[in-house]
Amino acid sequence: MKVLLFGATGMVGQGVLRECLLDDRVEQVLTVGRTATGTVHPKLAELVPEDLADLSGHTAELSRYDTCFFCLGVSSAGMPAEEYERITYQLTLSVARTLVDARPHSTFIYVSGAGTDSSERGRIRWARVKGATENALKRLPLTTYFFRPGAVQPMHGITSKTPLYRVIYRFTGPLFAVLRRVAPATVTTTEELGRAMVSVTADGYPRQILEPRDITAAGRRDRPAG
Repeated sequence: MKVLLFGATGMVGQGVLRECLLDDRVEQVLTVGRTATGTVHPKLAELVPEDLADLSGHTAELSRYDTCFFCLGVSSAGMPAEEYERITYQLTLSVARTLVDARPHSTFIYVSGAGTDSSERGRIRWARVKGATENALKRLPLTTYFFRPGAVQPMHGITSKTPLYRVIYRFTGPLFAVLRRVAPATVTTTEELGRAMVSVTADGYPRQILEPRDITAAGRRDRPAG
């Protein structure tokens, strides 16, 4: 498969990129973002467009890819509602609609989060916006899956690019081992996330919405021998 990856410089995206480059089922990866990842690999190409919200000039290039892993996201904390909706909802749908034009019925995996509100009526803003984004993506002629991780444990030296999050992870890192024992369904590693995306694209999954337990299960399916 050939993979489009959005958000490759974020913590989740870094993990997904690593697993794509390691997996023999992935022939090529094109990262799309505001900055390059700095990673050099024979499978990897990078696209840094002038306007991430308008990829219409890249339709021919994007049409060569089978699946999109959309890991781009921001925290709603301290962000004006309009700006959060622009990035989370409008940008995601703009990219997805371009991919419909480029390659209809291709796979689109969107990372939302545990607690996403599919009803769009709840009191928590980020959950409503994520729910609206999932619902809008469902209506497009794409094969969509929605990953809703809970606590994400960074692996293999991966770190968040947000300074505050780096501090939080530094002090809470030991708690992941405890959570793994007492509440294993709430924790997903960056490795499991990346492996799960490749696995779901290759082999499908019984549910469209993957909660943490589903992501872990899909991420632990054996890779074919290569």
